[in-house]
Amino acid sequence: MNISDTMTEKNIFIGIKSNTKREFMQDLSAKIAEAINLDSRTVFDTFMERENLGSTGFGGGTALPHGRFVGLNKVQAFFIKPSAPLDFDAIDNKPVDLVFALLSPEDNGADHLTALAKLSRILKDETICNKLRKIDRPVELFALLNEG
Repeated sequence: MNISDTMTEKNIFIGIKSNTKREFMQDLSAKIAEAINLDSRTVFDTFMERENLGSTGFGGGTALPHGRFVGLNKVQAFFIKPSAPLDFDAIDNKPVDLVFALLSPEDNGADHLTALAKLSRILKDETICNKLRKIDRPVELFALLNEG
């Protein structure tokens, strides 16, 4: 699975301004819902339900909120650079400044796991993350994400 199978450069959001993890998730959910025609509250509730099981903050300034959704017909990934690092309750207690959000159809477990693995490999690669931090143009971010 390639990044281009799950997203386009329109799925990249730069500069979401939020003061808290909850506010960020609300803002992110609204943007995602608008982009792929889902209910914002459903996206938010699904992400927060997963966060309540344990933070999706990976460490190293990265997070990967994810969930499964009724009515979604394919796996959708989004890449987000918040306007400022956020306390995300990450495993290393460091603030998060790079986020992938993954939405999968409710009945598509294999593609969900494949996409999670792909995105987590990117977020665990310090070299890629350092490059992502230096870029602020969606077209360039998308190109870098597709190299891996």
